[in-house]
Amino acid sequence: MTENTPILYIKPGCPWCREALSFFSQHGVPVEVRDVTASSQSMQRMLEISGQSLTPTMEFGEFIVADFSVQEFIDAVEQVPEIKQQLGFGDVEDWN
Repeated sequence: MTENTPILYIKPGCPWCREALSFFSQHGVPVEVRDVTASSQSMQRMLEISGQSLTPTMEFGEFIVADFSVQEFIDAVEQVPEIKQQLGFGDVEDWN
């Protein structure tokens, strides 16, 4: 993956993580998945960027969305049009 690929921090079995992965897949948004239970480095990085240990958490440059549901992610990305565009959601008006 490139540095332009969003990083999604997850925990196996997390229903919100599965929902997030499905959402990104449906919208054709590639993500680099990091399992924080399998990698202490990934957990440490997630703690550094978000100040918490809950998943899913997305890192895309300076854009961080921590411990989110899909709707919370949509609400966050709608506030930052340039990030929405960079992620590939630029022309998405109706998220359903």
